[in-house]
Amino acid sequence: MKYIGFLLLCFISYNAFSQDGFSEFETYPSFSECSEIDFSGEEACFKNTLMKMVTANFQLPSKVSEENYKGEAIVLFEVTKEGKFKVLYIDAIYSELKEEIQRVFEELPTISPATYNGKPAYAQFRFPLKIPIGYTEMLSPSTEAGTANESRSVQKKNTLTEYDSIVSEPFVSQRNSSNLFVPLSHERYNRFDAEMNRVGNNSHTATKPYLYNEVSKYYDFDAEFEQGKTRDSWLGRKIWDEHLVNFQGENYWFTGDVVLDLQIGKNFQSDVAFTYNNTRGAIFQGGLGENFNFYTVVFESQARFADYFNRYAESIGPFGGNPAVVPGRGIAKEFLDDGYDFPVAEGYLSYKVSDFFDVQFGHGKNFIGDGYRSLLMSDIASPYPYLKFNTSFWKLKYTNTFMSLRDVRGEVVEEGSYRTKYMANHYLSLNLTKRFNLGLFESVIWQNDNGRGFDVNYLNPVIFYRSIEFSTGARGGNAIIGITGKYKLSDQINLYGQWIIDEFSTEKVFGGNQSWKNKLGYQLGVKYFDAFNVPDLYLQAEYNQVRPYTYSHNSIVLNYGHNNQSLAHLWGANFREIIGIARYRKDRIFGSAKVIYGKRGFDFDDGSDDRYYGGNIYRSERDRAFEDGVKIGQGNTTTTLFSEVEAGYIINPVTNLKVFGSLIYRNFNPQVNTDLIFKENTVWFNVGLRTDIFNWYYEY
Repeated sequence: MKYIGFLLLCFISYNAFSQDGFSEFETYPSFSECSEIDFSGEEACFKNTLMKMVTANFQLPSKVSEENYKGEAIVLFEVTKEGKFKVLYIDAIYSELKEEIQRVFEELPTISPATYNGKPAYAQFRFPLKIPIGYTEMLSPSTEAGTANESRSVQKKNTLTEYDSIVSEPFVSQRNSSNLFVPLSHERYNRFDAEMNRVGNNSHTATKPYLYNEVSKYYDFDAEFEQGKTRDSWLGRKIWDEHLVNFQGENYWFTGDVVLDLQIGKNFQSDVAFTYNNTRGAIFQGGLGENFNFYTVVFESQARFADYFNRYAESIGPFGGNPAVVPGRGIAKEFLDDGYDFPVAEGYLSYKVSDFFDVQFGHGKNFIGDGYRSLLMSDIASPYPYLKFNTSFWKLKYTNTFMSLRDVRGEVVEEGSYRTKYMANHYLSLNLTKRFNLGLFESVIWQNDNGRGFDVNYLNPVIFYRSIEFSTGARGGNAIIGITGKYKLSDQINLYGQWIIDEFSTEKVFGGNQSWKNKLGYQLGVKYFDAFNVPDLYLQAEYNQVRPYTYSHNSIVLNYGHNNQSLAHLWGANFREIIGIARYRKDRIFGSAKVIYGKRGFDFDDGSDDRYYGGNIYRSERDRAFEDGVKIGQGNTTTTLFSEVEAGYIINPVTNLKVFGSLIYRNFNPQVNTDLIFKENTVWFNVGLRTDIFNWYYEY
């Protein structure tokens, strides 16, 4: 048990005699004897006064003295915000030594606490105490300089002290100024959305996830993390206010946390007794130097969802025997009789090359747009490998992303392995005025046929992909273009929109015959921050529509999807919907309400009509039902009403750990009932404990 404790000490200990970890915004704790000392002398005065008091009061236990013990005890202590000394851990060979050290520290006076940014703060220290007091091992003086013995002695000393010199300095979080991503969470992003969208700032809000150093220009993360920070105990702070593990050295740092997503619920129309989600995982993130950051998170999950969600997951199941693809997560294997087991790993490396240029290489998700939905690139699919370049200067931001995607259907599998395809896209965001932002998007998907691999033609960051698609052959790729816009009416009201073009034929688009080639979609939305002058009340309304056959392709591998999921809207195509969202937050309490009403067109798939009506992007356009007269909602016309209410409490704002309860109502009403598409009402209640670092979407 002693060694386990010492290992913990190594992770969380702090060097009492190192000032490197204290920045210009911090001061050391101060004894009354040091009250007149200037800033540069605080560290030495604190050290010398503490050693003087400990030495004066320490009484060597008789057992230690009798055994003529010489060694070292390690004391991990903190000075609280009230200026009191508090021992956190003592590592010593004798229990009597531990008791005596505890007694000495309990008798130390209350002092002035450390400060950070002018406010009282906790300060933790690692205090090595030589036993007996004052004993220090010295090297024998050399009488012959340059001898081999002296050389070996010096080398031995360096070897012995190098490991012990690697100690943690007082931890000051650098995440908020780092090149790390703010994890994609609608509730999380809503906290700083208003600040990012104020009139006159030069932010670019459509490219997500954001970097912390982008958001911290406009939003005070430190103030948010300080809310409700009142716990004194080490355990209390780790649960409520801090990272579980943190370590900071000279020019590097890292943190570690446990990830939880534990939910229990009831689908009241189901024969199954309860639903559940049991996710455990770990996050490890940090920085090396000022410009390099890393992040990794691993999830292990078992779950059973509401019946409609389970059916959808199984309907997009992969080739090879596994029963389902859990939307947004990945391929799942069977768990017990009616559950799924789905491990997921995400991570990335992020490097700031210069003030204008940064790069990320990882496995995760991306999002382009200012709305709840995106018709260009959304976070609804499984994670995928990507390489992203961001160039920011003047009033523009230019993002290039290259991705490796998979098609996991049986009809496209080659030699038992899933089909690989690639995507490249670029997005240019330009702030034309202090109120108006315009964005231009272009994307192309191509498949790995004929040994083509990753086509270097698409590495050029400033070309038009449509011209490259044409030059590489009719089956060279599937290009999509889009336009985004945002107008800030005021600091409180923003208008935004998107326009997606998957097929551009002037004759067909403007011919008035509603051709199937009119593969278009658009989005219109409005955000209202601090609605009706109520702080932190947020309202949003959004309309989306996508015409049939959009995102699909003649070569079905070249659809706009990954892992049997759409990369844009979760309904694929052939739909229109309207969304209303309300969110409110007060300190650590939050709540939200969401209502979605939509009209969709499904294929019948009942044996009597096998034509393709344009909703399922994984079908070939060659099977289309119509050439002209194509309308949204054609096929098995279905109306959907989805509503969700959620409320909870943010336990730890640093990790975004929450306790919550939610209630979902879903009314699904198709024109014709089939095996998979049939009339159904669902009421689904959930409560849970969740580290909110990605979005769940249940609106299928």
